[in-house]
Amino acid sequence: MAEKFRELAPNVYNYSDRFAESMKATFQMFFIAGLLTLLIGGFFGILLIVTKPGGIKPNRAVHTVLEIITNVFRSIPFIILLIFLIPFTRMLVGTSIGVKGAVVPLVFGAVPFFTRQVESALSDVDPGKVEAARSMGSGTLGIIFRVYLKEALPDLIRVITITAISTIGLTTSAGAVGAGGIGSFAINYGQNMHYQDIVNVCVVVLLIIVSLIQIIGNTLARRTYNRELFKK
Repeated sequence: MAEKFRELAPNVYNYSDRFAESMKATFQMFFIAGLLTLLIGGFFGILLIVTKPGGIKPNRAVHTVLEIITNVFRSIPFIILLIFLIPFTRMLVGTSIGVKGAVVPLVFGAVPFFTRQVESALSDVDPGKVEAARSMGSGTLGIIFRVYLKEALPDLIRVITITAISTIGLTTSAGAVGAGGIGSFAINYGQNMHYQDIVNVCVVVLLIIVSLIQIIGNTLARRTYNRELFKK
């Protein structure tokens, strides 16, 4: 098997240690930035729904500020955002390269996208169920967890899947400016050194990762949806 791989991708085999390090860096960026995006973006998405006009806790000032911040950062291309955030990233984590330097712009790039996705998913929850919970005396947190998050769970799993795939793409883009990972490996050892087999293997690996995320997300969303239908 090793000999066959060496024959098909000799340069990947020769740089196998660096390839393994790049894979490790990609997964580190993905999981750290992904977890922060899930927490921060989820919170902001819920806040947008709760504070909107007609929401369960309307607050025009908070809603407007959050809308502006989300729209501003969503409108900036990720590569530009990476460069723009270099001074802030250095101030925050002490470096703008490597995994540590990539996490900050990755979060800034993914959170606005995920915020909008969460807002969209929660907007589809039947307002009648929200009002019913309200009439039974449920507070703000009770409505959020027992109505919004419970009813929108299949859609939330789908948007988490979409955001996870998007984050993988962002980690690859971050490699272009010294973040490390598969993107950096493909550029530095594939494109710059004209080793096409390295580029090919990196593309195949990314396709496998994205496909696995999509399969897992679709399976969880389908099972959750079917379970909710069974309960009804």
